[in-house]
Amino acid sequence: MENRELKIHARNVRKKIIEMIYSAQSGHPGGALSATDVITYLYFEKMDISEDNVSSLDRDRFVLSKGHASALLYAILDEKGLLDEDIHTFRKIDSKLQGHPSMRYLKGVDMSTGSLGQGASVAVGMALANKLDQNGHHIYCLVGDGESEEGIMWEAMMAAHHYHLDNLTYILDLNHLQIDGQIEKVMDPTPFKEKYEAFGLYVAECDGHDFDSIKKAFAEVSKVDDRPQVIIAHTVKGKGVSFMENDPSWHGSAPNEAQYKQALAELDKEEA
Repeated sequence: MENRELKIHARNVRKKIIEMIYSAQSGHPGGALSATDVITYLYFEKMDISEDNVSSLDRDRFVLSKGHASALLYAILDEKGLLDEDIHTFRKIDSKLQGHPSMRYLKGVDMSTGSLGQGASVAVGMALANKLDQNGHHIYCLVGDGESEEGIMWEAMMAAHHYHLDNLTYILDLNHLQIDGQIEKVMDPTPFKEKYEAFGLYVAECDGHDFDSIKKAFAEVSKVDDRPQVIIAHTVKGKGVSFMENDPSWHGSAPNEAQYKQALAELDKEEA
């Protein structure tokens, strides 16, 4: 897929994120917008997920470990034509689009997540199960930088290396912000590259908003056949909406009507 097409999909996904969170008047726009480009690339270029195989075990899997960014997952599934629920029901009573994703209600949601760190561990179990079942498909897992302050994250990395899970790729959304501010000031989990390597993972890095850079990182880790991998995606929290960018107050806030209209207008002006 050409970069222009990927940019169009990413712009559509960002608009859907804003629409959902505005409609619900709750949600987490900052971390959903920061990871939009890399997850757009994952779903439209790397993962073999489609209407034909979405309910099958015979495909790649994605775990959204930072489950509060559920609007991103729902928007991606909708953009892929896999969502059977109106995105404007997000976080509303009786909607399948809960604040944190549940695999009980939606095809294409591969794991119920929300408690930070658990998705990273579940991804290890899924990758190990594929090894035992001789299922050649890959497991991808998006983790947050604030989430990486959890001890369970590093236990997962240690287990992934111990079991030689070369069928597991983590993606770190490194936007340097969490709900209480800069990660380095809250509970500094850096340096990431050195820590991942110390735990035995192969590390690639990319500009998380540049599709050429993202493509290069995925191509690099796809050649690794002896250990789990992690792609460190350097991103901007709230990417694409000027007043949300690099502002931790938009970690878990919804726009008012004027902000909603401004956000969509800015996204509409994005050059594709």
